[in-house]
Formats: sequence, structure tokens, C-alpha cells
Amino acid sequence: MRILKRIDSYTLANFIRLFSATFFICLFVFLMQFLWKYVDDMVGKGLGITVLAEFFMYAAVSLVPLALPMSIMLASLMSYGNMGEQLELLAMKSAGVSLFRIMRPLIIVISMVCVGAFFFSNYVLPKSQTKMFTLLLSMRQKSPELEIPTGEFYKGISGYTLFVGGKDLKGQLLKNVIVYDFSNGFSNASVMLADSGRLVMSSDKHFLTFSLYSGESFENLQQQQTMTPETKVPYRREIFSRKQIIIDFDASFTRFNESLLKNEQISKNVIELNHTIDSLNKEIKQIIKNRTVVNNQNQYLNRINHVPFHQATAKNFKFEKYNTDTLFMSLSLDEKKNAVSNALSEVSRARGEMTFSNMDIKEKQMNIRRHSIEWHRKFALSFACLIFFFIGVPLGAIIRKGGFGMPVVISVLMFIFYYIIDNAGTKMAREGFWPAWRGMWLSSAILLPIGIFLTYKAVGDSVIMNPDAYLQLIKTGRKRLAGYLQQGKRYVNHRLRKNSKN
Repeated sequence: MRILKRIDSYTLANFIRLFSATFFICLFVFLMQFLWKYVDDMVGKGLGITVLAEFFMYAAVSLVPLALPMSIMLASLMSYGNMGEQLELLAMKSAGVSLFRIMRPLIIVISMVCVGAFFFSNYVLPKSQTKMFTLLLSMRQKSPELEIPTGEFYKGISGYTLFVGGKDLKGQLLKNVIVYDFSNGFSNASVMLADSGRLVMSSDKHFLTFSLYSGESFENLQQQQTMTPETKVPYRREIFSRKQIIIDFDASFTRFNESLLKNEQISKNVIELNHTIDSLNKEIKQIIKNRTVVNNQNQYLNRINHVPFHQATAKNFKFEKYNTDTLFMSLSLDEKKNAVSNALSEVSRARGEMTFSNMDIKEKQMNIRRHSIEWHRKFALSFACLIFFFIGVPLGAIIRKGGFGMPVVISVLMFIFYYIIDNAGTKMAREGFWPAWRGMWLSSAILLPIGIFLTYKAVGDSVIMNPDAYLQLIKTGRKRLAGYLQQGKRYVNHRLRKNSKN
């Protein structure tokens, strides 16, 4: 019993040490890939270090469920690969300890990690994603930092195009300035040329003051009459020694309210997702019910003016069929035209209502699929941790290679395979080709049999990763094939000799 406790403590310590390192490495890699995706929304905005640090923190927290499965597989593969390479697994098995018994403490730990990953995805992840995407929207709406280049046109200010020929040594005085003002529309553009200029931001960062020195401006005067190619266009020319332009330019960083994303699926936990899905299903049923029941039947009855309408309680009412053609032919020509016009307008109205209701139903169904995908993702990512553990441990025990070489290659290839399948299933579920549960659990359904197979082979000390075994299998197959060919050749020769004698 004491030996087993030492084995448990040894395997746990070895795994936790490797898991701590691989988790932060995987999280860093995913964080760099995520930031590279949104780098255009952050660069050139003049964002403070606190804003960027806050965004990085929320992004890292949001990527934890994605980094957990890969880090678990990599840590388990390296841990058991090291023990297999140093013949520690062989010594444990020689002492009568099975692989399942060696794995037992880690199975308990990984199961606890899976439960913790679910609670993390259910309670922490919605808040971090809401804050992260709210911050991302705020960064996207922020005006870019003013960094006017020399020798090329700058269009970073809305409604204006600037050209600067050069700058002084401190970069405060602009030389050979050309300003194209499109704030009143492209057809009413004005052009200003100046020997030099200075661009200053207001203290509240809401306006720009552009001071131009020793220049002139040109502006076409608006004409009310139609212009022809022969018509001379009057313009206004102004020569100035100093001219100031006030430009509306909001350079401050304004945070959006997090309530903007309160209806999105990323900001909800499992209970809220269930509530939203039920509400959307009820709304769809109500829409279908409303368009199949006529709520106001009077509009279909009083179409002909001389037909009276009285409301009364029917006694012994029974349905009777009427010949609508006979009823229509009994009308006058004007009444027929009126009836046909009313019928066409009713058909057009009904078609419009049907089209609108169908669009509303499709939008709600899309929203249901998004919420269902998010609901299943919270469970599927947690279950993936357990699957990757049962892939990493037997692979480490079979290949018996530790370090960062072979384990990293196998882990990356396996995770890419999982990522491709998961994205394909998510896309099929989002487009409505598959139910949400099938798309989100597709990767788990494919990888789970692989994990079971590898665990079965590892428990039986299989040599499925040994190239010599495959070479021996190929040699055996070639010998058998050669034997079958030789038997076939003998049979053919025997039949030929027998036929020649006859």
C-alpha cells in the first residue's frame, strides 16, 4: 500500500509539474494567434497600456477552455513518455501494478479538472467574453492616432484629405500643406494650399485646430441651374496669411456599455441559454399560430357595399357549400372589378405577411441555433479534456518518448485534427444542416473511440507505434502473397497440362 501511495504521489507530481508548464505555453500560443487576428483594431489607435493589458487579460481568460485540452494531452503524453523512456512504467508493471492503477490518481484529477472547466465556462467565461468584446468594440470605434506621413496623402480624418510635403525637426510645423475639404460633399469640395501649418488637438480631445499660414483656398460656387459643358463655373479664391479650421475629431477613448451584448449567447450561462431557447421556441409557435388563425373576419365580409352585416347567435348552424362562380357571375361589372381588385389586394397583403413572418421565423431559428451551440460547447469542451487525457496517456506509454520533441508533434497534429472536425461540425450546426448536438459533439464522437482503442492497446503492451512490428507485418504479408501466387501458378500449369492431354 505504501508503494502504491508513492507511485500515486510520483505520477501526480510529475504530471502537475508538466501540466503547469504546458498550460501556460499553450495559452500563450493561442493568445498570440487571437491577438494577431485583431491586431488591426489595436495598432495606431494610441491606446493606453492599461487598456491593452485589460484586453489581454480578458482574452487570456476567454481562451482557457481552448488551451486546457491540448495542455492536458501534451502533459500526459510527456509524463508517461518520460516514465516509459526511463523504464519506470516497465518496473511498475513488473511489480504487478497495471496501467489503469497507475492512471487512477490522474483520472480523478482530470475528472475534477473537467468539472471545474464546466463551471469556469458557465460562470466566468460569459463575463470575461462580454467584457472582452465590449472593449474590442470600443477600440474599433476609437479614432486612429494622428500620425500624418510626409510625401503622401493622409485620409485618417473623416471628410478631409491631407498632403504634407515635410516637417520640421520637432515634427510640430507642417510644410507645403494641401488640404482637400469634402465635409460638405464631394461635389462641393474645397482646396487649400499653404506654405506651412500646425495641427493641434483640443484639451478635451474632441476637436482639431488646423492653423494654415501664407496660403490660398479655392472653392466652386454652388449653381441652381443645370450645368452644361459650355457653362463657366464661378469659383471663389481666397488669399490668406493665417487661416484656422476647426475639425470635429473625437480622439478620446469611450467605453461601450456591456448591456449591448446582454442578449448575445456569449454572455449567458446554461440556465439563461435554456430560458432564451424556450422563449424563442414559444415565439415561433405563436407566429405560426397567428398566421393560421383569422383574427378579424369582418374584413373579408363587408366588401360589397349593399350587402348588410349583422351579428347574431347562430341556432342549429350547419355548413353549406356555395358555388362561388355563380355568386361572382351574379354581380354587376363594377362589382366584379371591385371584387377582383379586393381579392388581389388581399392576396398581396397575405403574401407580404407570410414573407415577413417567414423572415422572422428564420431569424429566430438562427438565434436558437447559436444559443444551442453555445449550450453544448460548455459541456463538449469540458468532456474534451477527459478524451485528450485518454489519448495522451496511452500514446506516451506506447511511444515511450519524453521531452518536447515527439510529444509536441503528436499533440499538435492531434489537436489540429480535433480543431478541424470541431469547426466543421460547428459550421454545419450553425447553418442548420445538422442539429446543434450533432455538430458540437462530432469531434468527441470521433476522438472517443480513438482514445478507447489506444488505452486498450497500451494496457495490453501493444507495439502499434513500433516500426519494426509493421516491417515484420509487411514481410509476412509479402511471403503469404508470394505463396498464394505460387499456388495459383501451379494450379494454372496443372490445368494446362490436363487440357493438353485431353
